[in-house]
Amino acid sequence: MIVELLRSHPEVALFAALSLGFFLGKRKIGTFSLGTSAGVLLAGVLIGQLRIPIPEMIKSVSFALFIFVVGYRVGPQFFRGLKGEGLHLAALAVILAVTGMLTAYAVAKLFGFDKGTAAGLLAGSLTQSAILGSGGDAIARLDGDAEAKRLLSDNLSVAYAVTYLFGTAGVAWFLSRIGPRLLGVDLAAACAALRDGKGEESPSETLAGGPFLIRAFLVQGPPWAWATVGEVEAAHSGRLLIERIRHQGGLFDADPDTVIHPGDTLAVAGNHDELFPLLKAIGEEVDDPELLAFPLETLPVVLTNKAIEGKMLQEVLQVHGRGLSITRLTRSGREMPLISRRHVHRGDTLYLVGAKRHVERAARALGYADRPAVDVDTVYVALGIALGALIGVPTLSLGGVSVGLGAAGGILLAGLAFGWLRARYPTFGRFPTPAMWVFEVLGLHLFLAAVGISSGPAFVSGLVERGAGLLLAGMVVSLLPHAVTLLVGPRLFPSLHPGVLLGACAGAGVSSAALAALEEASASKVPALGYNVPYAVGNTLLTLAGAAIVALVP
Repeated sequence: MIVELLRSHPEVALFAALSLGFFLGKRKIGTFSLGTSAGVLLAGVLIGQLRIPIPEMIKSVSFALFIFVVGYRVGPQFFRGLKGEGLHLAALAVILAVTGMLTAYAVAKLFGFDKGTAAGLLAGSLTQSAILGSGGDAIARLDGDAEAKRLLSDNLSVAYAVTYLFGTAGVAWFLSRIGPRLLGVDLAAACAALRDGKGEESPSETLAGGPFLIRAFLVQGPPWAWATVGEVEAAHSGRLLIERIRHQGGLFDADPDTVIHPGDTLAVAGNHDELFPLLKAIGEEVDDPELLAFPLETLPVVLTNKAIEGKMLQEVLQVHGRGLSITRLTRSGREMPLISRRHVHRGDTLYLVGAKRHVERAARALGYADRPAVDVDTVYVALGIALGALIGVPTLSLGGVSVGLGAAGGILLAGLAFGWLRARYPTFGRFPTPAMWVFEVLGLHLFLAAVGISSGPAFVSGLVERGAGLLLAGMVVSLLPHAVTLLVGPRLFPSLHPGVLLGACAGAGVSSAALAALEEASASKVPALGYNVPYAVGNTLLTLAGAAIVALVP
């Protein structure tokens, strides 16, 4: 009865696979975990033994949501990687993607793998789940009977599932443990040197957080009395901030041109270590709770101002940072280390803390305030997916094989373009991060659950027949592209810091697990500096490679 119920209502089977897959994926044995993608796929395979039919439309729609968000999120970084300092990092992503595809092709020829197995081998070994969609779409466009294409699709998911685990854990181990040896460096020491200003980029110390203490002081006379707020702050090199003034019983916000009078009470903010040595020149500290009772606001601000593109964080603070602290810098949703000489780019998000008037002033100057909201510009998002699908329709016939972007490639490129437009012109296309998370995570895992359930009956036999060979092939395809990139990278770009190079490999291989392992091994977030541009470029190229390898393999 349960089997018949599931066959009549496949949506129940899909969400059961999601629940079981997330549960399995988050369980840990020691430090090892299966991961949610592999967990959902395997849960789908398990439920698929009941031979539950899944409509193809579910796969198409869920994958479209996922792949559009991938492009939308990395769009600003993708286009930035095509110019300036990002070109070096983008080149590394190209090297890894091309090497990965050629390695998968060579291994497929050596082992006699078919098109579906070759695409699944590439997808699992380099942990790029999007290849399941682009490769599956390319298989669907092949000439031949439906049964032959179904067999290729089943082989695609089998190869992905067998190779994904080593692709995740093996690459994380290789980059964090073997990668520094290939480069001949002590990763932790090299990252510490970069952070301390001894590396090749010579950044200064980690960015100071800004004002921390706020105290009330009664002005008794010169040098503070009769000076302006701006003159006092400039005399102390911006190490303190006069936030509010009580003058003749009234409370006023302090601006740079405000004159300080004897008998005024000042709310002075500053860093703990820098404020106290200056206090003797101010006057007597007093208790004035009302003067100090003003709220601080934390505001994420997305940078869109052309004038700050490529500026260093310390330069941004000097011009726009009066009364502010920067607590976080994120790029494509990933946190970057707060280093004062780190360059910022349009599309980055700065988390500013300060009085409301200061954070709002800075938000207007730097870009726009990304306040929490639930509304999505559905017109913009749906239009992007529709246009992307149309872009992927045209095909060319080469040697009897239909070659084209396909729906996956077209929607990915549309996502890149629409994400870039949103970063440049933030008056339209609102797509809050929580909504993107739902679209991306739910879209991907619904797709994987559908693939697993559909291929479940053929999975066990395919695993028995090809398991050992696939596992060996997956190890080669997982590690060889990273090894080549690490060996070639220092020769092409000798000034690139080894921590950044390793982070670039993790990004090009779209491996967040490898980035986490590198940050743990280095005790630093320096590898994250190299992650985002290669992640954007690698995500795009590897997704397109799924269709390419289907066309190349006989």
